[in-house]
Amino acid sequence: MGEQPATRIDAHFIAAGKYHDIDYPRLEVLKLLAEHPHIRTTVAADYSGLERLDQCRFLITYTCDLMPTPEQTKQLRAWVEGGGKWLALHGTNSILVFTEEGLVDTPEDRPDVFDMLGTQFKAHPPIGQFEVEVVNKDHELTRGIDNFEVVDELYLSKTTAEIDTLMQTTFEGEATGFVEDKWDKTAVPILYTRDLGRGRIVYNTLGHCRGHYDLPGMQDFYPHKEMCAWNYDVYYDMLRRSIDWAKRDEATGGD
Repeated sequence: MGEQPATRIDAHFIAAGKYHDIDYPRLEVLKLLAEHPHIRTTVAADYSGLERLDQCRFLITYTCDLMPTPEQTKQLRAWVEGGGKWLALHGTNSILVFTEEGLVDTPEDRPDVFDMLGTQFKAHPPIGQFEVEVVNKDHELTRGIDNFEVVDELYLSKTTAEIDTLMQTTFEGEATGFVEDKWDKTAVPILYTRDLGRGRIVYNTLGHCRGHYDLPGMQDFYPHKEMCAWNYDVYYDMLRRSIDWAKRDEATGGD
């Protein structure tokens, strides 16, 4: 039996939001965290109780259309700037509002959040296949990973602050159903880092997930489950690398 790590690491995981099978990524991420017996994780359904972060080395979020309040945003930013690590997944950077015409708008009324995260979700084309290009091949989150193709919901985002893109794709075309529906050819970040003070955010836009019962009030039964990147070994590799990064004590280089 291998030697057990000597020190407990605390983490916090916020998994909540709309239009997604939140249960599935909640379970899958917890299973990945459970591969490290010394990581102890609390799970929340919103951004309340952020005092918990004072005991935590890292935060993970898998959300959609769920924003922290301005006061919670100040707490989050102060924690990251003090050395916290934040792994933000998929819809963390999204605000969604339906117009009278039934289109999805993405209001820019929370610059405090989007400056912190570095991007804001604006639209996505229909789920389909696209190539992910590894633009930084010498980073711990990408080293040894070749370019790959994935079927997922391609997040088209507005860059709102300085980020370091590790993986990207290129998109040109239409994002049907969104206010910002026409897109000229543009590079789209898929995996990036953003440094804030002594801390860092890692954002991975992949990982859409929708089950049969995740559009209440819109569609009682959604016929075709969408697992997207959760079908791919490379996505789990990316998540495991991100957890390895998140749990490391940068001051000592160890767990």
